[in-house]
Formats: sequence, structure tokens, C-alpha cells
Amino acid sequence: METKLILCDLDGTLLRSDKTISQKSAEILEKCRKNGILVGFSTSRGRGNIIPYEAQIRPDVLICNGGASIVYKNTEIFKAEFTLEETRNILKTAYEVVGDNAEITLDLIDKFYWNRAEDKSTDYDWSALYDDFRDFKIPAMKICVQTTDREKALKISSCVQNCDMLPFSDIPWYKFSPKTATKENAISFLCGHIGISSNEIISFGDDHNDIGMLKMCGTGVAMGNAIDEVKAVCDFVTKSNDDDGVADFLADRLL
Repeated sequence: METKLILCDLDGTLLRSDKTISQKSAEILEKCRKNGILVGFSTSRGRGNIIPYEAQIRPDVLICNGGASIVYKNTEIFKAEFTLEETRNILKTAYEVVGDNAEITLDLIDKFYWNRAEDKSTDYDWSALYDDFRDFKIPAMKICVQTTDREKALKISSCVQNCDMLPFSDIPWYKFSPKTATKENAISFLCGHIGISSNEIISFGDDHNDIGMLKMCGTGVAMGNAIDEVKAVCDFVTKSNDDDGVADFLADRLL
């Protein structure tokens, strides 16, 4: 079928290891747009953490926080978030299960909070605001906790009914989000809103939370650096994120 939308995950996919988008990728995506194809990001990042990439690519579609927010043509058309009670329960349980030194981040639509102002475990913090989360008063879209212990993650997710969890493959953290906040649910809503079929979408990804998206789109493309579970469900495997895999695939298949 005709391709009407390109959806790219960011980390490990469109972004190189140094967290930049190559000029080649930007130029290829712009050529696709000039050919009448919509271009979008589908990422676990909150909108506040993709501002530089928005400025470079000017995406038509933003699926943020793993599907908790959809922005189409600069207008938010969908939002899913925990209630304030659910947010506070997850934060409280994370401290109880992981310990008082638990490292936690929390996303709103446009703000990103971290309970450490220094000695952070990663450098993914350029826009982070500090909060110790002991008395947080805003409903969260996504909460991440540093742990590799699946049993601890299950205890955190089970403290509220409306919670899904997923590990990250590249960092020792788990992500907790509302059950409706998935990339595949966001794509289904978006398709209905703009009047296209998921079969008319090419999507690119590399990690656990991309699997549903890659399976439902007409063409699912795994990066060369993707985990094996992602490669197993995709129609194609392209080059790695550091070798312009997205740009090379689009140049070969669409341009």
C-alpha cells in the first residue's frame, strides 16, 4: 500500500549513540515529507526531552511518553495519565520496594522530574527538574525506576490496577505507565483521527516498547542494533542507528 506516515522511535533508532540526528537522516526525512508523506516520532521520551529534535526534523506527529500523549500538527489530540492517587502510590511503593535511595524519574507532558540533583546514573537529564517525590502533587504520565529486578518491578506495578511495566534494554531501569499508554494504542487512535490505515505506516524501532508498534504497522523495520525480540517480529532489518539505518531504508524503499 501507499506509505502515508513514517514513525521513528528516537533512542537507539533515529538518534545515534551520541544522541544526535545525522544530517543525512534529516535530509531524507525532509525529502519524504516533500513527497507527501507525514513524518513522526514515537518515543518514550516526554515532549520536554525532544525539543532539539523537533526543531531539527519538524515532525507532523509526536507520540510521546510511550503513547501517553499524541500531538498532531502542534495540537495535542490524546492524553493518558495516572490519577494523582495512582501517581503517589507508585512513588511510595517504589521507595518501599527499592529502598530510600531509589532513583526515580517522572514525566508530565512538558516537564521531566528526577529525584537526584547530582550523582545520577545516566546523563539523560538535560531538562530535569528536581523533586524528592515524597509529596508530589501532579498526575504523572510515566514513572521510571532504576532496578533490574523484575520481582521488584512487579510489586511496584501491582500497587495500582491501571499500570503496565516494561524494562529498557540499554539502561537498568523499568518504565511504569497507564495501560492505555502504549505506542500501538496511540497509533490506532491517530489513524482514526487523521483517516489513514496502520497498513500505510512504516515504523522503525529497537526496544521492547516498540514491538507492538512494529507488529501493527504495515511495514515494521528493526534497527541493526535492535534486541532480538524486535528483529523477530519485523518485516525488515536495516543498518544500525549509528549507520543511518532509517535514512538508508527510506532512500532505498521510498525514494
